[in-house]
Amino acid sequence: MEFVYEEPQDAESAELARLSLEARDHSHSPYSKFRVGAAVRTADGTVFKGCNVESCSFSPTICAERVAVASAVAAGHKKFAAIAISSDQETEPCTPCGVCRQFMREFSRDLRILLVRPDGMVCRTDLEQLLPGSFGPDSLE
Repeated sequence: MEFVYEEPQDAESAELARLSLEARDHSHSPYSKFRVGAAVRTADGTVFKGCNVESCSFSPTICAERVAVASAVAAGHKKFAAIAISSDQETEPCTPCGVCRQFMREFSRDLRILLVRPDGMVCRTDLEQLLPGSFGPDSLE
C-alpha cells in the first residue's frame, strides 16, 4: 500500500490534523520515545483528543487512537466521522496498529483516517482500506 501526502483539503481536516499534533505533544512515552497523538471527530462535530500512554510493564500501554475513541464513548458518542493520527515520523506514516484498527471497527466500517506528518501534511485513507474483510458487530447478527 502506498501512501501519498498532501495539504489538508478542507478546514475540518486541517483542524483535526492540528489537534492530533497537539495531542502528540502530551504523549507519555518515556520507554519507546515514539510519540503518537490522535483526534477523533464525532458525527455531531465534537472532537476528542488522545495520546499514547506507556507503562513500565508495557502490557498496560494504550495507544492514542484508543484513548481518543474511548474518551468519546465515555462522553456518550458512538458515531465517528474521521480520525487524525500523528507521530514524529517525517517519511513513513504512522498507521494504526492492528488492535486499534479492530477497536475503531467496533464503531465504523469505513472511518475516514488522516495520517499526519509533523509538518501538517496528511495522507488520506480509511478503515476499510486498512482492515479489509473485517470482523465487526454486524458479523454477529
